[in-house]
Amino acid sequence: MIVEQRTYTLHAGKVGAYLKLYEAEGIAIQKPILGRLVGYYSTEFGPLNQVIHMWAYESLAERTERRARLMADAGWQGYIAKVQPLVLTQENKLLLPAPFMTLAWAP
Repeated sequence: MIVEQRTYTLHAGKVGAYLKLYEAEGIAIQKPILGRLVGYYSTEFGPLNQVIHMWAYESLAERTERRARLMADAGWQGYIAKVQPLVLTQENKLLLPAPFMTLAWAP
């Protein structure tokens, strides 16, 4: 099991607009394709104007396949065109669970 953490730093003051657009359009497209949403957050302390979300996959191959399906989705492409102007930077991390970690959604 792997977890991908995506951190988007948004233009100042745009977190609310980003989350509203994601709730209205993005999640309905993304969740069925990517599958296991671990969490979706915004920052309150530390680096501000950030949205962080995490998705779990059985393997890097599964992640690659699911991300390719998402990028090929016409609805997702339309959503991306709307949300991209809000984003300043993006950072992705691939997280590996510690040997003792039991994930609630793991088989």
